[in-house]
Amino acid sequence: MAPRRGTGSGSEAELPEYAGQYRLESCLGSGGMGVVHLATSTSGLRLAVKVVHADFAKDPEFRGRFRQEVAAARRVSGAFTAPVVDADTDGERPWMATLFIPGPTLAEHVKRNGPMAPGQLRRLMAGLAEALRDIHRAGVVHRDLKPSNVLLAEDGPKVIDFGISRPKDSELRTETGKLIGTPPFMAPEQFRRPREVGPAADIFALGSVTVHAATGRGPFDSDSPYVVAYQVVHDEPDLTGVPENLAPLVQACLAKEPEDRPTADELMRELRSVAASYDTQSFIAGQRDRDRERERVPGDGWGARDAGEPGRADAGPPSSVNPAEGQGGGEARRRLRRRVAVTAAALLLTAGGAFGAVRFLGGGDSGHEAAEPRSSGVAASPVLDDWTARPAGKKQSTPQCSYGSGKLLCAQPGLVSALDPADGSVLWRHTVTADDASSAPPVGSGGLVHVLTDTGRLLQALDPDSGEVRWEKDLSAYGSTRFAGGTLLLTAADGTVTGVDGATGDTKWSHPIPGQREAYFTSFDGDRSAYVATVTGEGSGARTRVTAVDPETGDVRWDVRLEGGLKPVGSHDGALTLLSAGGAFGNTATVVRYDPRTEKTDRVSLPVALPQARAAVRGDIVYLLADGGSLAAVDMAAGKQLWRIETGVLRGSAPVADARHVYFTAVDGRLVAVDAGKGKLVGETPPRLGTSELVTPSLPEPVLVEDGRVCSGAPDGTVFGVDGGRPAGW
Repeated sequence: MAPRRGTGSGSEAELPEYAGQYRLESCLGSGGMGVVHLATSTSGLRLAVKVVHADFAKDPEFRGRFRQEVAAARRVSGAFTAPVVDADTDGERPWMATLFIPGPTLAEHVKRNGPMAPGQLRRLMAGLAEALRDIHRAGVVHRDLKPSNVLLAEDGPKVIDFGISRPKDSELRTETGKLIGTPPFMAPEQFRRPREVGPAADIFALGSVTVHAATGRGPFDSDSPYVVAYQVVHDEPDLTGVPENLAPLVQACLAKEPEDRPTADELMRELRSVAASYDTQSFIAGQRDRDRERERVPGDGWGARDAGEPGRADAGPPSSVNPAEGQGGGEARRRLRRRVAVTAAALLLTAGGAFGAVRFLGGGDSGHEAAEPRSSGVAASPVLDDWTARPAGKKQSTPQCSYGSGKLLCAQPGLVSALDPADGSVLWRHTVTADDASSAPPVGSGGLVHVLTDTGRLLQALDPDSGEVRWEKDLSAYGSTRFAGGTLLLTAADGTVTGVDGATGDTKWSHPIPGQREAYFTSFDGDRSAYVATVTGEGSGARTRVTAVDPETGDVRWDVRLEGGLKPVGSHDGALTLLSAGGAFGNTATVVRYDPRTEKTDRVSLPVALPQARAAVRGDIVYLLADGGSLAAVDMAAGKQLWRIETGVLRGSAPVADARHVYFTAVDGRLVAVDAGKGKLVGETPPRLGTSELVTPSLPEPVLVEDGRVCSGAPDGTVFGVDGGRPAGW
């Protein structure tokens, strides 16, 4: 980085001019670990870049911690934080770039405008609960949530500055006796046992932040941090001035024991349960958009003067923890939740407010195998009934599903089942041994249902009407298998490819693919070709050879060499779409389309690269979903990116798209829908995480059914179907 003369003395007298390719324009603020600068990318994107102090940059131990923190920060980049765009942990001065988000901090807002009005306070509390939910799902604990680390953006609060967090399982430990956090907003366990801090500490901080926003002070207030520490551990919080309909929830967040506090999910449900009191609908994506279109009403937003305040961004990365830590149920918390709901209801009745219904948490799934129909209740036009089914009974393992022969075909360890997509009723089950279990969705080929085991040793072809085995084949001699239309393509170690008839199991052809030593195929529904893509070279010298093969005969249809390291992701009308996949994080910076009829190659560069992008191709539009939740739409005909949004989903499946919506699943079992034309979040189903799998190795892709229904499996072992045309009603 070229130096630029600054002011002051010491190691920071010479300020950097660039961080990587980003020119640093002005200083946004300075913290203990580094300085945050406003920067602009080549495309004009405004960024906040944190550059580590020179003294820390010389410390090998700090560099090791910073690498771990940046890796963790990428996991929490989403709708409720400042998304990480780029970073360099090995440079002379390590740095990290995030999106610049304009807006004041909560501390600035309260200092300038005084305590928040009740409407603003409800929005803040719900928004912070939503943010912590996604942060904790990534296995991250903030540990320093406070008013100055809450940014009041136009679309809701953003949690920023993860600078003091560190990986919990790291060997880089906190010094003995050193407190980590800000005393007025720290949980009791941060004073008593700081190395055992979990997600519940952030919930405690949320309660303290809410009190500050409501009153201008904290629930434990003193000029002495030692007195504050004693009060946090031993005294009851002072909730004077907190609206009485929020006080029970704030009290629950400030419980002394971590297990007595609600999780972020539970807090959100409690906020929604008292419908007459809590204005949490402003945090539903569609409602947010409508709210912005309306003229702001005093007390119904952050305040008109907030819009022009200087922005901030994430000044440092977070730490990983066990996502289950601090999130267990427990009878103590269940009693607390019931007490919160009853107290809130009593307060409403005492105040004379309208009270419709209190929805208590818990209950759970009955475990019945039969489907559970649920009508959306919309009578204006025909509506598809939603349903939930459990093909494997109470067993919790994520079903991987596909659609074929008019049935929803699902595979789980030890079981393959066919469901009626109209109501979820189980039509048949086929049991396989644990050794032969499959976690990939069944494949329809040649009029049969094909199930390939995890080990790749056995393929079974099943009758779609009965589930009985028609034929099976030992595939242990082959290193790669792929279905393309009615043909199974098997690649042996010597490069020989064998085409097998999906209907009969008979061999159609067997020979190597010219020019491709290792033929690992990719295929797409409705495409008459299968593709082999081989990358040679690295960096700017990388090239990709793509060979299109007729799966019926093994003949080469066309062969081309394209610049860059590319992977095929979809096709339309004979043209193949590919993504660049370079860099240490597998970033996609370019979308490529090759049309063999015209031999024309179209390339569209993305304004900001997307890490680990997965794609769906529909016509000329390519939808890209990245790790961290960024979803973008690229128009290949127009040669530009149409829109990009942050969905808040830290890890999602490959997207699928129809004419109106883009759908994908999240790691917690949610199905998310985005308006394909406007790039707006329009609906999501409730989480279905279950208890046996906190992280699903392979996320199930949504399945589009002919009648407009969207189906998916979830980690709690259920398969569900919803009306794809009405995501707002999910």
